[in-house]
Amino acid sequence: MLLERNLKILLVSAEVAPFAKTGGLADVAGSLPKALAVMGNDVRIVLPRYREVGKQSTVTDFPVEFGPRRETAIVRQNYIEAHLGEIHRQIPVYFIDNYHYFDRDGFYCHHDDGERFAFFCKAVLEMLPQLDFQPDIIHLNDWQAGPIALLLEEKYRSQPFYEKISTIFTIHNLQYQGHHDPYLLDWLGVDRQRVFHPEGVEFYGSFNFLKAGLVYADKINTVSRTYAREIQTPEYGERLDGLLRKRAADLSGIVNGINFHEFDPRTDPRIYRNYDADSPEMKRENKYALQQELGLPVQDVPVMGLVSRLVEQKGLDLLVESADQLLARDVQLVVLGLGEARYEQFFRQLKQRYPEKVGVFIGFNGVLAQRIYAGADIFLMPSRFEPCGLGQLIALRYGTIPVVRATGGLADTVQDFDIRTQTGNGFVFAEYDARAFLRAVERALEIYQHHPYLWRKLVLGALREDNSWNKAAAEYMELYEAALARRLHLERIA
Repeated sequence: MLLERNLKILLVSAEVAPFAKTGGLADVAGSLPKALAVMGNDVRIVLPRYREVGKQSTVTDFPVEFGPRRETAIVRQNYIEAHLGEIHRQIPVYFIDNYHYFDRDGFYCHHDDGERFAFFCKAVLEMLPQLDFQPDIIHLNDWQAGPIALLLEEKYRSQPFYEKISTIFTIHNLQYQGHHDPYLLDWLGVDRQRVFHPEGVEFYGSFNFLKAGLVYADKINTVSRTYAREIQTPEYGERLDGLLRKRAADLSGIVNGINFHEFDPRTDPRIYRNYDADSPEMKRENKYALQQELGLPVQDVPVMGLVSRLVEQKGLDLLVESADQLLARDVQLVVLGLGEARYEQFFRQLKQRYPEKVGVFIGFNGVLAQRIYAGADIFLMPSRFEPCGLGQLIALRYGTIPVVRATGGLADTVQDFDIRTQTGNGFVFAEYDARAFLRAVERALEIYQHHPYLWRKLVLGALREDNSWNKAAAEYMELYEAALARRLHLERIA
């Protein structure tokens, strides 16, 4: 049962679209607040003010005691807009600025990232009374925000302003944990002896920022139900599976949504020709234009699309192993991505070997990505693991049928097509094996080439799916209610 009152929610993230983005975290942090705001909640967002963010209006500044120094936190502000029918909301976005830590190029991979994000975490909590904003919930995202849960419990909870604030911690990818020097606990003003041990934030000698969120947050969630189960196993748990099993009662999975206004084939200005479930034939015009743009023969053959970071996690080894067998068929493959040199080189060489069948763009190109989602017939996502995945959801939104491995959010959002019952919205394989991947693609090609009426049914079903944030936002409200109830229970027994 959802709370009858609206909540004050602060979402903390290292990146938020459209201000700072390197991946799916930014999309989530920029979209979920909109869905929560149109439900009537007072939602606000905070992130660091990186140099790439540009100038923003200044709200206030204040000193932060941080180790041997007193650093200045400057709070800047902008807004994002949320719309639903006649409902319009302005969502404040706060930026924590500090010239020493954030006035430099790049978001991550600096020698002092531990210091930078530890300062950010402390500044976020110090900011709240400065703004006279007392949230019911602080929603923490990924390792960069994990120490806030620790600070709240160990340093701020005794102060009346903070005593009733609940926290949830969302894991977007357990691989990235933020292992840093334990001296940062001293700089945060936390008693190192109390917290730096295996049951606390210690992790093989380092201060694990993500573990701080797992140990101290009221509730934990990740971005799909299947991934929530997977990370409690040694195979996917990244050496934290024991802790996650210990907190299993507080761990849940909520599948991400996508921004239906941004990803809408009816109105998207980036694609060649707009279409929807009432005009699916226009999708073919996007295929022909995509073939032309990438220098491929313009013909009605099945086009397979891959839009991805070119890294091992994405299951590219399976495609490398099966590429020649796939391309022996009457198909085309279009690839857009950036990542490890070995995969970039492989796709460049594949283009040279199959110039009439393969189109490749190494790099980031948001417009071309949308054109691939709209112009391809089949979307390839054979991930080794995938916490949620947005690519398959965007592909479905554009009527492009995914071929995926049954892991994480892919297992939760793509159901294998059964030709007998004519149910399912894609093609799924379970074993991480090139032959299993190839068989799944072959099943998709069989339906496309020999059962066009079934393929049309698949496309129409995909175009009509609702993978927006509406459902996820309602589930987050239930999670917030559970976090508030846990906090109230802890207060009563204290």
